[in-house]
Amino acid sequence: MTAEMTREKNTAPTGEPHRETGAAVTVVIPTIGRPSLAATVAAVEPGPEVIVVDDRSGRSGREPLPVPDRVRVLRSGGRGPAAARNAGWRAATTPWVVFLDDDVVPGPGWARALAEDLARLPGNVGGSQGRLEAPLPEGRRPTDAERNTAGLAGADWITADMAYRRTALEATGGFDERFPGAYREDADLALRMERAGFSLVKGERLTRHPVRDDGFWSSVRFQRGNASDALMRWAHGRDWRAAIGGHPGRLGRHAVTTGMGLLALTLAVTGGRGRRLAAVAGLGWLGLAAEFAWARVAPGPRTPEEILRMAVTSVVIPPMACAHRIRGEIAVRTGRRP
Repeated sequence: MTAEMTREKNTAPTGEPHRETGAAVTVVIPTIGRPSLAATVAAVEPGPEVIVVDDRSGRSGREPLPVPDRVRVLRSGGRGPAAARNAGWRAATTPWVVFLDDDVVPGPGWARALAEDLARLPGNVGGSQGRLEAPLPEGRRPTDAERNTAGLAGADWITADMAYRRTALEATGGFDERFPGAYREDADLALRMERAGFSLVKGERLTRHPVRDDGFWSSVRFQRGNASDALMRWAHGRDWRAAIGGHPGRLGRHAVTTGMGLLALTLAVTGGRGRRLAAVAGLGWLGLAAEFAWARVAPGPRTPEEILRMAVTSVVIPPMACAHRIRGEIAVRTGRRP
């Protein structure tokens, strides 16, 4: 982590670091039944035990998951990836549990490299992260969605490929199930691991995260994560972004953009002299929205399709980001799930 954190009582082993001679692991993969799951499981074989946690919420009519018979399948009832991962590691009996997402593909020799990463690690090391690659298309600039996926390659302690010592998971309670989606629940666990006295390290194994097209509105759906940011701030304080090596983000600008837009609409409805002020506020909103759209268009391929998507979603994202953040703040204060 990039910031020093206050340590609570150290629950990690003390004294001379214990060294394990073996590194028996269980692979846990939470899924909502995406087709990419088959490639993830196939890339792990042959290798350690694999537990797939089916987090689809439907009670009936679900198609079987595309996994071999030797893979254990558990069900977590659609409670989100944090709850699914907890169900997986609690069902495992090995000293180490490695979490993979259902849309990554471990590289050749991954199981052997994983064993080498974990073998002889000191007992105070609670987790080991694999190297992540997100190959971008050749011959053109990446789209906004592709750049976002590629950014995962530099993220710390994400569960795309993250191994945790079972004793460390037991000491911290595992993933916080108040996080509803696949966002920030991994960073939260990493911060709690370090606060409990465990170290986290980077391994040499390689996993690839293919870039996929999640549709026109994917960047708008991504704004749901702002609710999780409210929980992170409540749990880890104002400096939580620095602690995970993150960036400030644009929520402040989104709030100003949304405020200018609402002000323009309100003044326009009042009529009279308010219309002149409405025009000023409207120009301010337009300028901020245009700046945001251009910041997303400029580094991309600038095709007509990409420009249209950036123009439309750059108008929708600011109010959606603010709405989700408010929802998260309310959830934190009322003790409900965001």
